[in-house]
Amino acid sequence: MRKLEKRVAVITGGSRGIGKGIALEFAKQGANIAISYLSNEEAARATVAECEEYGVKAIAVQANAGDADDVKRMADTVEKEFGTVNILVNNAGTIGIEVSIEDMEVEEWDRVINTDLRGVFLSSKYFIPLIKKRTDGTVGKIINISSELSKKGRECYGHYAASKGGINSLTMCMALELAPEINVNIVAPGPIETDMILADMEPEWVEKEKDIPLKRLGKVEEIAAAALLLASDDGNFFCGQFVSPNGGAVFF
Repeated sequence: MRKLEKRVAVITGGSRGIGKGIALEFAKQGANIAISYLSNEEAARATVAECEEYGVKAIAVQANAGDADDVKRMADTVEKEFGTVNILVNNAGTIGIEVSIEDMEVEEWDRVINTDLRGVFLSSKYFIPLIKKRTDGTVGKIINISSELSKKGRECYGHYAASKGGINSLTMCMALELAPEINVNIVAPGPIETDMILADMEPEWVEKEKDIPLKRLGKVEEIAAAALLLASDDGNFFCGQFVSPNGGAVFF
C-alpha cells in the first residue's frame, strides 16, 4: 500500500522546483493534491496533470502566499473539493535580490518577509482547522520549508535568512501548540538544483555552491524524500525537528 493513500496534501508554491517535487512524490504515494501558484498557470496545470497520472485527484489554486484573502479563498476551495486536509507543506517563498542591509530598499525587505514568513503564518492559520477536521485516524502533519541559511546566514541575503529563521521559531511554537494531534517539523534544504537556480544564477555561482563535502547540488527528489518521511506514518515521532538535507554544507 502506498504511504499516503487517500490522504489530502496541500503544498504552497507547488507548481515548480521543490514544491513540485514534493507534490509529485506525495501523489506517487497516493495523496490527493492541492497546490498554490502565484502567476504561472501553465506550470501549475502541468504539475496537476503529472500528479493525476498517479491516479489521484489534484487541483491548483492561484494564490499569493502573503495575501490573507487569497489564502483564505484557497482554504475554502480545498475544503469544498476535499473536505479535510492531512498534510500541509508551507513551501511558497522567494529568495530576494542580493543586497546589503544598508542598501536594501524597505520594500524589498517587506516583499521577502511577506512571502516567506507571513505566508507560513497565513496558510497555517487557515489550514489548521481543516487538518483538525480529519476523521481517518492519521496524525496531522505540517512541514515548513526553511533553509540551511537560517542557521549560518549569508552576506547580502539578510531578508531571506531572517525570514527562514522566523520560520524555525514559528515551527517550534506551532509544534508545542498542536502536538500530539498535529506534528509540525522543518525541512531545511541546502543548495538544490532547481530550474530557478539554473536559470537565474550565473554558472560561477552554481559552481561555488557545489563547494561542499558532497561536491554537488542536491536533487529536488532528495528533498521530496525527506518531506515524505515526515508526512507519512514513518515520521510520527518527529515533532519540532529541523531536518536539513544539505550535502554537508553545514553541520547541525
